[in-house]
Amino acid sequence: MTSRDRVLARIRRAVGEHGPDSGPEVPRDYLLVHGVRTPAERVDLLAAHLTEYRATVHRTAEEGLPALLAELLARRGARTVLAPPGLPPHWLSAADQVRIHDAAASTPYELDRVDSVVTGCALAIAETGTLVLDGGPDQGRRRITLIPDHHIAVVRVPDQLVDSVPQAVTRLDPRRPLTWISGPSATSDIELDRVEGVHGPRTLEVVLLGAQ
Repeated sequence: MTSRDRVLARIRRAVGEHGPDSGPEVPRDYLLVHGVRTPAERVDLLAAHLTEYRATVHRTAEEGLPALLAELLARRGARTVLAPPGLPPHWLSAADQVRIHDAAASTPYELDRVDSVVTGCALAIAETGTLVLDGGPDQGRRRITLIPDHHIAVVRVPDQLVDSVPQAVTRLDPRRPLTWISGPSATSDIELDRVEGVHGPRTLEVVLLGAQ
């Protein structure tokens, strides 16, 4: 018997003959949300947490988005920008960077040479300052938001914004490849020295689309 066989056997014994749904119902009497907020307050809370996590937050209406994205890419000095296949074409209509498409044959080294990536998102959570990507058409595959060093994520507010993690879970499909992002990638060593960009983009910019 291999190690894999032993692990699977233990799982089968733990969940019982009829699977994980055969056991007693787990009480879920915790708070679904901490406080009552207006849509504007919800947006402000998300922006505050994102800023605390060292992300840069921008607000714009739909008509101002192309100019804002062009400005952010120019300010970054980006020469190339990677966009998922389902990103609305007009979002980058004002940008003059070379457009890179995600190809299955692209290697991590090729993606690492991309200056910036622009995506949408599936959902944002105000109480935790978290963005959730699920691999949708305007987000692309997970790897394109983990390898390039600069990520611009666009969140449609208030439609894509919820208060809490429990609310988010009910709206997300667990079968999809979910990526939860709370600020730029960061870690710290044993001496608590913060290092950014180890597990993902060093720079995260979030555009709240529809917020003024």
